[in-house]
Amino acid sequence: MGKNRFFESVEVEEKISLDELARLGAQEMLRMALRAEMSVYMDGVSGYKLSDGRQAVVLNGSHRPRKVTVGSGTVEVSVPRTRNRADGDERFVSRILPPYMRRSPKIDEVIPLLYLRGLSTGDMLPALEKLLGEDASGLSAANVSRLKAIWNKDYKQWQQRDLGDKGYCYIWADGIYVNVRFGDNRMCILVIVGALENGEKELIAVAAGYRESTESWRYLLNDLKKRGMTCPVLAVGDGALGFWGALKEVFPACRWQRCWVHKTANVLDKLPRQVQGRAKAMVHDIYMADSKEAAGKAFDIFLRTFEGKYPKATECLEKDREHLLTFYDFPSHHWKHIRSTNAIESPFATVRLRTKKTRGQGTETSTLLMIFKLLQQASLRWHRLAKSNLIPLVLAGQVFIDGELKMAA
Repeated sequence: MGKNRFFESVEVEEKISLDELARLGAQEMLRMALRAEMSVYMDGVSGYKLSDGRQAVVLNGSHRPRKVTVGSGTVEVSVPRTRNRADGDERFVSRILPPYMRRSPKIDEVIPLLYLRGLSTGDMLPALEKLLGEDASGLSAANVSRLKAIWNKDYKQWQQRDLGDKGYCYIWADGIYVNVRFGDNRMCILVIVGALENGEKELIAVAAGYRESTESWRYLLNDLKKRGMTCPVLAVGDGALGFWGALKEVFPACRWQRCWVHKTANVLDKLPRQVQGRAKAMVHDIYMADSKEAAGKAFDIFLRTFEGKYPKATECLEKDREHLLTFYDFPSHHWKHIRSTNAIESPFATVRLRTKKTRGQGTETSTLLMIFKLLQQASLRWHRLAKSNLIPLVLAGQVFIDGELKMAA
């Protein structure tokens, strides 16, 4: 059995690294693939003849060598070329390595990922050179600017997408404040996430606005409605949002669930430190009760315990009592998902990490685009809701009492 031509061409020395071997292997495989592609092409045009019977399309050497960056490093290759004797034109165009390609599309995906994961633009090129070699051509940090232009186009298309074929059972709404370097004020990004009929969570909206502004939320919700979004069954959010006033106008049939995480923090903030531990445990007893009646009793115990000395804390809890206990009218398997805005808070952690790393983006537009892409990336890791087969029942208006489906008499 003959030796592999690749190994015949490589002087195997003790000092050759595994990375270098992989790079040389990739280079040889690319050359072989180009030759195979050319062979298939030539077979396909073999029937074209000149008037004297000669082949019309013939091999004509190769193009000038060019460097191409792939996952295992930067390699140098020459693409074969042909000539049509009838008109002299070049007819062969490689699909494997199209003209002007200088890097694998997968490498283009690496750049935004590095950027979004927290690597600053100044650190990007050294990191890529370390991974792909000093000849990692075209991978300068300047590509981030070009990528932002692409992200801007993606964002505008995403903002205009049709929502008429979507049915959202639950939605979560919240806003996140971030710093903008070239601006006087902090910027707020309004975010809505929804749960589809199959239980998958989906990013519905990302827009600049004001967290406490009903007008900002009204504009956003009306835009979603114009694009075909139907009224969700339940909305989950913080009580401080201007979202609720807008929701009442745009989707009046949607029910409300106030976030217990936000509410707990607001209540504890109105209590002295020495009683916060006890109060937190009592609040926990309310929303972890196994029925609305039991939750109501725990609610009353909290009020009786603290209303005398700390009326602001009990007023904060009491004013949203109805909307804090709405989740009991939905499947118990969904309670952990709809008691709070954790569906948004978790991806917000990624956003805060990135914006802290960069100390804020340069402009409001670049900030919005970066957060949009961060949330898109985060959404790829979102899990379905537990017992998602119950969602169609909720959408159909079936009645649940203390988390259990009410059976017809």
